[in-house]
Amino acid sequence: MAYTKEDQMIQRTIPATGEKLPVVGLGSWQQFDVGASAQETGSLKEVLGNLLDKGGKVVDASPMYGRAEEVIGDLTADLKSNDQFFLATKVWTTGRQEGISQMNDSLRKLHRKKIDLMQIHNLQDWQTHLKTLREWKETGKIRYIGITHYTDAAHSRLEQILKTEPIDFVQFNYSIRSRNAEKSLLNAARDKGVAVIINEPFDQGALFRLVKGKELPTWAGELDIHSWAQFFLKYLIADPAVTCVIPGTSDVGHLLDNTGAGFGRLPDPTTRKKMVDWLRL
Repeated sequence: MAYTKEDQMIQRTIPATGEKLPVVGLGSWQQFDVGASAQETGSLKEVLGNLLDKGGKVVDASPMYGRAEEVIGDLTADLKSNDQFFLATKVWTTGRQEGISQMNDSLRKLHRKKIDLMQIHNLQDWQTHLKTLREWKETGKIRYIGITHYTDAAHSRLEQILKTEPIDFVQFNYSIRSRNAEKSLLNAARDKGVAVIINEPFDQGALFRLVKGKELPTWAGELDIHSWAQFFLKYLIADPAVTCVIPGTSDVGHLLDNTGAGFGRLPDPTTRKKMVDWLRL
């Protein structure tokens, strides 16, 4: 489907280059760790195709996620759209040569000669890998360098690194219920010109359990919010420091719902507080 200028997915700028990314992408932990049969990958192929159709492009993976890289690479190649995605993956090992070997495997599995974003997964041996990533960026094997983690306890460490090292992206956990990143990490990323990817935007599903059986507030429609998923995602996207959120799913309906958060109006700071208060968090 072609979109007019008025109804394109919201985009955010990568500070390092000025390149723009759509604000809703796709995570692949668990959902994409499947076998190679058409029965196992059919819905995932639809998910990827619909992500592109709705204007999304960021897909995040890791060697930690089992077969996710290989499945993403094969399916995007089958869709003849591999080069249309912004593919992000990670190095998740210890040692320089081990990291190089793993990243070369990722290139092969993702059917790429160049990875859009290579991240150091959970900061594992980050000083060693950061040197390699700088070399790979200079030689054109990767476009951007990032660091990641998924716990509040790691936020101060992420902040220290992005303040002292030249990195392009930082990825961390953040949700309307788990707002530790609002204390200083989001501001630090904005101030240092580092793009932000948000993982665990639904707090590992806890947010949906929190609102089970509850109706959306009547004022949600004023923000073009039509589901709880969009309520939770728009809260995050409304922070200008957030570049992209990556909820994971293997369900086409959920993917379409999630991408809907990338369209229409966003809450202002007063309304964001109202959203938190309404949930009594």
